Amino acid sequence: MSSHAASGEGHRKPHLLAHSPQDNVAVAVIEGLSANTDAFGVITENDTTFAVQVRHDIPIGHKVALTDLKAGDTAIKYGQDIGKVIQDVAKGEHVHVHNVKTKRW
Repeated sequence: MSSHAASGEGHRKPHLLAHSPQDNVAVAVIEGLSANTDAFGVITENDTTFAVQVRHDIPIGHKVALTDLKAGDTAIKYGQDIGKVIQDVAKGEHVHVHNVKTKRW
C-alpha cells in the first residue's frame, strides 16, 4: 500500500474521495496514485469507507471507476450525472475524457 495511506495518529488518509453513496466514480486526492495500489477511499456524505485496486496511474484530481462501467452507462459523481460512458471501463481504471463525455453536446 502507498505510504500516503497512513499517518502517525492511527488514522488513514484517503487516496480517493467519493461524495455520495450513489457515485460510481471517485476522485484521486493524492499525488502519485500508482497502478496496483490498494486504494483506500471515503464517501464524504456519510463517512463510510471503501477500497478499490487502482489499475492505472491516476493523476491527482482525476477519477477512478468504483464499479465496472459499460458504454452507454451514466457516470455519477456528487450523486449527479456527469456524463455518458463511451467506452467500457473496468473497476479501478482511469475515468477521464477518453472514456466519458458530457451529455450537453
